Amino acid sequence: MGDADRELVGRLEARIKALEDLVAQQAALIAAQAKRIADLEAELARYKRNSSNSSKPPSSDIVKPPKSPPPKGKGKRKIGGQPGHKRHERAAFPAERVDEVITHTLESCPKTGRRLKKSGRPPRVLQQVGLVEKPFVVREHRCEAYWCEACGKIHYAGLPQDVRAGGLFDAGFTALIAYLKGTHHMSYTNVQRYLKDVMDLDASRGHLVDTVHEVGDALAAPYAELEHALPGEKRVNVDETGHHDNGKLWWTWVFNTPRYSLFRIIDSRGSKVLVDTLGSDFDGVLGCDYFGAYRKYMKDFAVLVQFCLAHLIREVKFLAEHPDKPTAAWGVRLREALRELFGVIHRRDKMTPHGFVRELQKARRVALKRGTTRVPESNEAQKLAKRLRRHGAAYFTFITTPGIDPTNNVAERAIRFIVIDRRITQGTRGARGRVWCERIWTAIATCAQQGRSAFRFLADAVSAHFAGARAPSLMPSGP
Repeated sequence: MGDADRELVGRLEARIKALEDLVAQQAALIAAQAKRIADLEAELARYKRNSSNSSKPPSSDIVKPPKSPPPKGKGKRKIGGQPGHKRHERAAFPAERVDEVITHTLESCPKTGRRLKKSGRPPRVLQQVGLVEKPFVVREHRCEAYWCEACGKIHYAGLPQDVRAGGLFDAGFTALIAYLKGTHHMSYTNVQRYLKDVMDLDASRGHLVDTVHEVGDALAAPYAELEHALPGEKRVNVDETGHHDNGKLWWTWVFNTPRYSLFRIIDSRGSKVLVDTLGSDFDGVLGCDYFGAYRKYMKDFAVLVQFCLAHLIREVKFLAEHPDKPTAAWGVRLREALRELFGVIHRRDKMTPHGFVRELQKARRVALKRGTTRVPESNEAQKLAKRLRRHGAAYFTFITTPGIDPTNNVAERAIRFIVIDRRITQGTRGARGRVWCERIWTAIATCAQQGRSAFRFLADAVSAHFAGARAPSLMPSGP
């Protein structure tokens, strides 16, 4: 090889080396950009979390998630009653509740003008409800004065205990104010305005505050009865939400059983609340979400738990929509397994009890296997797979424990009322307000569960409180 050839080879080798360096630089740049894109996609995916694909509450949605499309082959449902829907009509008032009967007669035929005679058919009836001009009564209690010559003093006759305890408002009116405040989230100003505008009755804000807290005192015994019974329940669903008190963050907890609901407002979101409320030897099944306080309570005291399957499904839905294709494919497989499990539940009426349990257990095994094998490398997928390996069985406790709801919807529905109240009232301002909220929310939710009138219960409780008698119970008499 001559000098010219060697010089040419040298130039080619240098060129090749430069190209190799350039390729290495481009490869490093591409790898860095790919990582950056993956990180941005993961971050974007996190921002796409909403109440439809995660455990976030609906109130946290900045933009409401789009509604699911109608089932295939069906159009959008029209507003109003649907085809085949049974018409509901309110029952007529019984005769004893009719205060006045007005009879309308017809003297002559509207067509011919000739005289008419009765046909013997029953009349057409329209019952109309109206307001009375003065919707309350004022009772003036006069205590006569008597002179005693022996002691040289004037003595007045005493008032009955319930009248003396009530003051301006009797038990029914006191219950009405508490009902407006507790059930309808009305501020003291709005209650005051309602009394003035509708009833032509003046009442100071201070007196309304005292009246409301008097009702809170009347509910002390019914609340304590439920609080005492709660640790012995076989099924308890729990949820919690933030509660502002004098600018500080507290927590409202709801403990829902098939028979009643109990609320507690505590400055903690930890597992100690569960220990204090349910005890360390709770022998029932706890329905809840995957929050750490429940897992710690489960671990420390070997409590049987049913984690909310609806929360798991929403998180799987999020993974099925993930920008990372392997993660999305894995999420779709897991979602289909969970759909099959709920398909078994929907086909329950077509199976024998033994066959139903067998099919459920089979669907559970498939779901857990898909959730713990062939897991993609994304953080979200790895995190969910780790959870299913550790606590997957606790999502399916309802299969082996009859009567257990696979979701925590009952507790979430109970606490939704509290979230609405929080938005309107902005919380409480001290221990007295917290006690009032705990007791009135417990009474309202429990009466709703039992199909009782919350107002009637409040009136009975206040009547007993004013008379110094035993308060009515919120505990149902049946099992």
